[in-house]
Amino acid sequence: MSCDFPGTILHAYLDGELDAVRAAEFERHLENCRECTATLGAIESLRSSLQRAQLYETAPADLRRKIRGELKSPATGSRGSAVAAWRWLAVAAAIVVLSGIAWYSLPRFRATGPESVTATEVIDAHIRSLQPGHLTDVTSTDQHTVKPWFDGKLDFVPPVHDFVDEGFPLLGGRLDVLGERNVAALVYGRRKHFVNVFVWPTKEPDTPIHPPGSRQGYQWVHWRHQGMEFCAVSDTSPQELHDLAELFVQ
Repeated sequence: MSCDFPGTILHAYLDGELDAVRAAEFERHLENCRECTATLGAIESLRSSLQRAQLYETAPADLRRKIRGELKSPATGSRGSAVAAWRWLAVAAAIVVLSGIAWYSLPRFRATGPESVTATEVIDAHIRSLQPGHLTDVTSTDQHTVKPWFDGKLDFVPPVHDFVDEGFPLLGGRLDVLGERNVAALVYGRRKHFVNVFVWPTKEPDTPIHPPGSRQGYQWVHWRHQGMEFCAVSDTSPQELHDLAELFVQ
């Protein structure tokens, strides 16, 4: 179902332009609207990526003087229209370039072939799994039940372990899609939290556990080990995700 809430309200909320009453109303709307929540998260991620990338350069002094001179000089007739049009085109081009760079600057995880997986896709998949009936396709705490379940459903068999003694009980697994390919999702518990560990094959060399990332209250860690790529995501603490990742590489 498509959300009928005005998109301008979402942007105004993100920019802090709503008064307290409208902001509270929109926050109540977010509690029940996954579409607005996902859109808001994507915009926040894009904004954070732009800030981290520091995609700006200080204009040379000569260029600044030239622009100031053009702004101060009276423009009439067709020349004035041409200058105004050129300025608007420059602004539009800058927005397109920055948006494109921001997209490619998002954290990406390599998949086999030309596909790639972004952190946004991983978090969105985790959020989808939390809907009733979506968390597991096979529900079991027995790794010898979960691992064979994937056989024949994927072109690889993911490593499945139960870490109940370490505080991460196996809850089951399911099929998911990331970067236009099927992946395995192993589901673990951590107190009252669910952890999704996405697994897919890779030809890239092993890597250590990367520093955790965070967006919209969700954390993820990423690593490669023995021909498999892993990404664990949850709303538990980054340290707990790192602890789980270490269990996989032991």
